[in-house]
Amino acid sequence: MLTANMTIIYVPNVVKSADFYAALFDLKPVELSPTFAMFIFNGGFKLGIWSKYTVEPAAQQLPFSPNGELVFKTETKADVDFLYNEWGTFREVTIIQTPVKMDFGYTFSAIDPDGHRLRVCYLDLDGE
Repeated sequence: MLTANMTIIYVPNVVKSADFYAALFDLKPVELSPTFAMFIFNGGFKLGIWSKYTVEPAAQQLPFSPNGELVFKTETKADVDFLYNEWGTFREVTIIQTPVKMDFGYTFSAIDPDGHRLRVCYLDLDGE
């Protein structure tokens, strides 16, 4: 059986993006070079950051248009509010959705400096 355990995002400046994520998550990358960085989170999930200029096969160089997001699940609804307030203090995070109850739970969304969407959510599948 296949298990997804890693996401890779393409960015123009790997070191700058790695610095952003290191500060955002208070986590050091396990690998860092000018063309690639990797973070490993508790639970084993990996976030790779690859230079959009060196990824192979080459990625299309089109103006950015989001077509996905990185999702971070919290243990409690209060954690969503805490991260919303904490992330809101980062100058390079743009909040695009304040905390709101949606059909899947309680959530907010932001955009990183490279235009990738970040979603924090507390899954509430019981409809509380």
